[in-house]
Amino acid sequence: MSIDKTSRSAAARPAAPAEATTPPLVRTPAFSPLYQQIKSLISQSLQAGEWKSGSAIPSETELAGRYKVSQGTVRKAIDELATENLLIRRQGKGTFVATHAEQQVQYRFLRLFPEQGDLDSQGPAQRQIVDCHKTRASAQVARRLQLRTGDAVLQIQRVLSFADIPTILENIWLPAAPFKGLDIERLRAYPGPMYALFESEFGMRMVRAQEEIRAVLGDNEQCKLLQTGPYVPLLSVERVAYTYNDMPMELRHALYRTDRHHYRNELG
Repeated sequence: MSIDKTSRSAAARPAAPAEATTPPLVRTPAFSPLYQQIKSLISQSLQAGEWKSGSAIPSETELAGRYKVSQGTVRKAIDELATENLLIRRQGKGTFVATHAEQQVQYRFLRLFPEQGDLDSQGPAQRQIVDCHKTRASAQVARRLQLRTGDAVLQIQRVLSFADIPTILENIWLPAAPFKGLDIERLRAYPGPMYALFESEFGMRMVRAQEEIRAVLGDNEQCKLLQTGPYVPLLSVERVAYTYNDMPMELRHALYRTDRHHYRNELG
């Protein structure tokens, strides 16, 4: 009997190992608690201007019906937004969009406290607008505001006094486009906090800030504006304030006198 050579060769050849296959990567969606999802939806409505600063938002019952969730879920979302000073609860009246004109919010980012008493006991700050002009962003200012070097910015200088004592010297940079029409006359005429002006007249609400702190000696001009002698140590505080979606909207460099005040930040 003859054996086909092709068949014999195929039979003798070892079988090729099966090609290894990699199972497809399955992406598991990140879990987000339901109240966090509702918080995000409410934040989007705040950002879109559906509810204006100082106005009431719908009741918890109405929001629960709108989002088809329980009232407790809505309450938890609102609690977090209130903790973040984006909303304010008023007993017996409802929940309102926070505004920097509110007494409990207007000093939200200020961490300078008097040696005696508190921020409320020392009375409102007296504001002196020294200068406001349009300029071009330096590389440092552009980087902090996420602009391009040379973009148009507004630069503001002002002095804040407490009990008629100059205490804070501030240099502030703003992207020019969102604050079109802002000038020194408008700043001087506005009676409330600067952040309240940004909010009410330009629709720019600062929702969080980041600060860097160091000790410095002021130069002659700075000491003159703060009415201190030479070589007096000052606290330098550089702040970037953000609006919704973590968009930087203000760079503020402040020099604090600390002979009558101290910096305090509560942690935890």
